[in-house]
Amino acid sequence: MFLKEPGTVASILEKLLKEDKDDALLAFQIAFDLFENEDQAFLINVRNQLPEPKQQGTRSADAGQSSAVPGDVSNNGNNALAQTPVAMDTSDDVQMTDGATVPNGADNELDAVEVVYAERLAKIKGILSGETAIHLILQFLYSHNRSDLLILKTIKQSVEMRNSVCHSATIYANALMHAGTTADTFLRENLEWLSRATNWAKFSATAGLGVIHRGHLQQGRSLMAPYLPQNGASGGGSPFSEGGALYALGLIHANHGEGIKQFLRESLRSANLEVIQHGACLGLGLAALGTADEEIYEDIKNILYLDSAVAGEAAGISMGLLMVGTASEKASEMLAYAHDTQHEKIIRGLALGIALTVYGREEEADTLIEQMTRDQDPILRYGGMYALALAYCGTANNKAIRRLLHFAVSDVSDDVRRTAVLALGFVLYSEPEQTPRVVSLLSESYNPHVRYGAAIAVGISCAGTGLSEAISLLEPLTSDVVDFVRQGALIAMAMVLVQTNESREPRVGNFRRQLEKIILDKHEDTMSKMGAILASGILDAGGRNVTIKVLSRSKHDRMTAVIGMAVFTQFWYWYPLIYFLSLSFAPTAFIGLNYDLKTPQFEFISDAKPSLFEYPRPMAPPTTTSTAKLPTAVLSTSARAKTRGKKETDNKSTVEKLSGDDGNTSVSANGKVSNSSDKDGEPMQVDSTSDKKAEVESSSEVLTNPARVVPAQEKYIKFFEGSRYMPIRPARSGFVLLRDTQPSEPEVLVSSDAPASSPSTGSVSNAQLPASAVEDGEPQPPQPFEFNP
Repeated sequence: MFLKEPGTVASILEKLLKEDKDDALLAFQIAFDLFENEDQAFLINVRNQLPEPKQQGTRSADAGQSSAVPGDVSNNGNNALAQTPVAMDTSDDVQMTDGATVPNGADNELDAVEVVYAERLAKIKGILSGETAIHLILQFLYSHNRSDLLILKTIKQSVEMRNSVCHSATIYANALMHAGTTADTFLRENLEWLSRATNWAKFSATAGLGVIHRGHLQQGRSLMAPYLPQNGASGGGSPFSEGGALYALGLIHANHGEGIKQFLRESLRSANLEVIQHGACLGLGLAALGTADEEIYEDIKNILYLDSAVAGEAAGISMGLLMVGTASEKASEMLAYAHDTQHEKIIRGLALGIALTVYGREEEADTLIEQMTRDQDPILRYGGMYALALAYCGTANNKAIRRLLHFAVSDVSDDVRRTAVLALGFVLYSEPEQTPRVVSLLSESYNPHVRYGAAIAVGISCAGTGLSEAISLLEPLTSDVVDFVRQGALIAMAMVLVQTNESREPRVGNFRRQLEKIILDKHEDTMSKMGAILASGILDAGGRNVTIKVLSRSKHDRMTAVIGMAVFTQFWYWYPLIYFLSLSFAPTAFIGLNYDLKTPQFEFISDAKPSLFEYPRPMAPPTTTSTAKLPTAVLSTSARAKTRGKKETDNKSTVEKLSGDDGNTSVSANGKVSNSSDKDGEPMQVDSTSDKKAEVESSSEVLTNPARVVPAQEKYIKFFEGSRYMPIRPARSGFVLLRDTQPSEPEVLVSSDAPASSPSTGSVSNAQLPASAVEDGEPQPPQPFEFNP
């Protein structure tokens, strides 16, 4: 893959497919590993260089032979449309039994090999195109969704109606929290609240559906149909919704856009409004990520040359997405236009786009980087920082680190300094332990922009690791005096702690409580409140079943994840780009597959305490919602009269009590009461400790396929000795091809029709109670009954 030799890879896969069943399983496993590295253009080239199945191979394929291996075929027919079960009887069929000799036996054997080979080719092409893997991920995230809707409900209730920033942040948090799960329950239950979004907030709300339904390739367009431009032009709906819908289509088909590219191109050509052009450019860039398609490039360039600030910014980013990692001469063309235009938004979009074109090129990009970093325009120097970060991403290159540190302390522009520090996170993400040490002094800088950059750099490079040093560095920044530094620190902390629970890191609980406190505090700054809301969404991303990963399991860069993270950091200028973070999400799953690419039922062991890796506990509903009453003003005269009245009442009641007492109580002259029994004995001690002993937690846990396996848990995964299914090669997470050691036994497959639990189950436990009972935390009234005295 990294030598860019798709032909060699295709020939290796072809050779393995022609061998026995185990070799075919190995070919499928290699295809899944290639898919995980997310290079769309390379995968398409490999798929196209695989041969087409021969015509005679498909002629006699039937359903009963789908899992056969060469030589295992017991039925052959000459019917060109034979797709019926083996039991079908026709006069032309030659029935065979084991050991039987038939006149055309050699032809039958050859035909059977071709049938099986054709089936294997179809399977591996489905894997390389991404359809198989994306469908399996979608099923997993849907069935294992554990998102807590009570968190979103709390955020919604605490956000002021007129604060559009926090309103939009709640929509972003909901999209990230349900990324890929297809669960839009929160939006459906709060349509009136959602309808308050106007203009660009409406654009973002519509685009959020793309994150929630990401990977829904088959129904993506039909899901977004109500919002899309009608007949290629703007319909009667809001242009902001239509632009957001085109952006959503790009998010749904991100890096797998073969089926939607043409529709997005047509929408882009026919769009006249800059809002729709903006959404179409972003969507097209996502769908055609890294394909370097010349025709699409020309379409986007035409939008750029309209010199519209809004559409031009998206066009610049989109050109970079399209040409990512190509280091083509197109970058010079983009740089020339950036010098010509007067719009800052267009220059910023082009600066990032140019940086994306040199992704992973290292020394090849030095000339362009030098040109950008010496430019007089601070926006292009800012782009130069991104170019340096992406060209050397994950390399921990000393020269790149030195240059970034130089700009971090010497440039006159705060934007450039902030980005230079932030870029260190990209260069160092392959060695996350080093990042807190490198940026520790910068995190104490007098310049708040540098402190913000240090926080985000740690968030990028240590994402999903739960690294203690990273948490220690970020903790003081979450209570910084500057609001946007707090915002960056909260988001970075959520990125570090994603998929970490309190058993593994006790500070997670404190962080969740801190987020809740900030969100509920009416006097908190909008910037930090927005950061807390986004952090809540990131912390529980993908129904609590995804993590943020920029490296694949083979320790190579996940291109889509790195690009998504780079564009996400642009939310400083443009909030809708927050959704690009969803590109860096990776499901934390073990999905075992058999030869037919189905998920069989089997069990394996996690040799660690279950509490270490369990889902976070759902948020407890508030016991009371009564607000604290302010003290009532009391006049001094009223207080004195009240005190006198109370004393008289007390004296009177004491005298009455003495008349019926046995003499143990005495009253002094001033009216004070003394009880001898209080002196004679001490109050009774009540044993409050429970007699029950706490149950000892198990030291291991049995998991069933498919299962949630977080990165830190992978080293504890073991397989039962003598298990029916064993991995074709050592793997503890991701897509794992399984060898069936008992092929003659019937297989039991995992049902994928319905989720293990409804998406909203466990989120709002009191959904069936009356509204008043839910709010006040009170029990339901008893059932009506008749009283007979």
